[in-house]
Amino acid sequence: MPAEIIRNKIKMMSIKLFALAVMVVFGNNLYSQVTNTLSLDEKIYGLSKFWSDVNYNFVYMYKIDPSVWNGAYQEAITNVQHVQSDYAYFRELQKLCAVLKDGHTQVYFPESIQQEIMTTNFGEYRIFLGSAEGKVYVVNVNKSKEKEIPIGSEVIKVDGLATGIYQEQFVKPYIATSTQTDLNNKAAYHLLSGLIGQEYTIDFKTPKGEIKQVRLTHAKAADEALAAETVAVPAIFEMKWLENDIAYVAIRTFADAEVVRSFESKLPELQKARSIIIDIRNNSGGSGKNALNIAKYFVQQDTLYGAKNFSRKIIPTDRAIGSFLTPQDTIHGKTEWGISKVDATSYYKAYSGTTFHAFDYNPIVARTVIKLEVPTVLLSNSYTASAAEDFLIYLYNQNHIKRVGEHTNGSTGQPLQIDLPGHTTAWICTKKVTLPNDEEFVGIGIKPDLLVEQQLDDVLYPAKNDSQLDRAIQYLQDANQ
Repeated sequence: MPAEIIRNKIKMMSIKLFALAVMVVFGNNLYSQVTNTLSLDEKIYGLSKFWSDVNYNFVYMYKIDPSVWNGAYQEAITNVQHVQSDYAYFRELQKLCAVLKDGHTQVYFPESIQQEIMTTNFGEYRIFLGSAEGKVYVVNVNKSKEKEIPIGSEVIKVDGLATGIYQEQFVKPYIATSTQTDLNNKAAYHLLSGLIGQEYTIDFKTPKGEIKQVRLTHAKAADEALAAETVAVPAIFEMKWLENDIAYVAIRTFADAEVVRSFESKLPELQKARSIIIDIRNNSGGSGKNALNIAKYFVQQDTLYGAKNFSRKIIPTDRAIGSFLTPQDTIHGKTEWGISKVDATSYYKAYSGTTFHAFDYNPIVARTVIKLEVPTVLLSNSYTASAAEDFLIYLYNQNHIKRVGEHTNGSTGQPLQIDLPGHTTAWICTKKVTLPNDEEFVGIGIKPDLLVEQQLDDVLYPAKNDSQLDRAIQYLQDANQ
């Protein structure tokens, strides 16, 4: 599975919206960066192409209420005829895409627009936001402003609206993602994403309970020094020893085969470990083959069971017959047409988009002399996605392994890439993926054995606090007693 770093963005201002809620006004002017290069024909074509290709290819179409999907498309047709910028046009496409609630189905801004979007830069302010315990907090700020807006301040209002209400109206409807946790994380980080010149009035509640209001305007930040101690950009692979002979291994991507070579170079050391922690938090995936080539050392046998894969099976004639049938016909058949219950069910499923092609599924034999069968913890969080989820699946039901942390991202599959006007693309997920026992995890996430959610201090001070790692260490210490 290719890894994805999903380019998304959010914005809007309640007091400066037109009736269609798609054009943002800044004083008496639109942002100078906003251009309107696409013709109306191109806008309608791009919208219709995305809608049509989703109807034919999106593997989870059966989960979407047709009236909701088609209603959103009709609304978008009206809206794109009135938008006055390419930025607002692609926002409309992203809003339609978000109805599908799938992290592997995205509409991307053209690069020329994406590079104009700001998230943390507000001229004299540099502010980073994050989600914790159901709220939005300042997780970092430039040093010159840390007394005015201390780290740990809660964002309680945006443009006069309670933060949660603002997110529901102007942020979350534009985010395509598979799980609620991922939606909350993205809606926090991108709460104030927008173009240069966009203004916000923000109410903060400081850690001491003081209420402050700040007017922020997107502009390049002059002060790059940040108040909080930041975690250095990590290497793709890390190994270190913890107390009680616990080997800690962080695998931060499966996109590069170098991570497999780095892991295998540490096998002689890992064989000395009393227990092992494999940290795949924030690993957004990469190559399933690389995931397999590390997982094989942790299975007790040489046989691994990966995910099951399905894609839609579309036979137009079967769909045509099914269009004349009703759910009642799947119970008794349609005797007047000579169609049995079995055939009626098959035709109706074809019409409703719930007929699937199952890809060949066979256990994978991956022999290796070295086996790491000591007590092992796999650390995951909501940013563990795609091939990193494949890694967890390969190690499912291994008696010496426990999953600790949060539900994973719950997003994987094979995206179809389509071209859109404006020199950009969209992705549409074409492959349904389940656990070996047919249990679905897309839209849910792979469940940990021990649920440990991030605490506020973990989010605010990641260089000093890691309650999930602490719990993993405690579990292994108890297991080794």
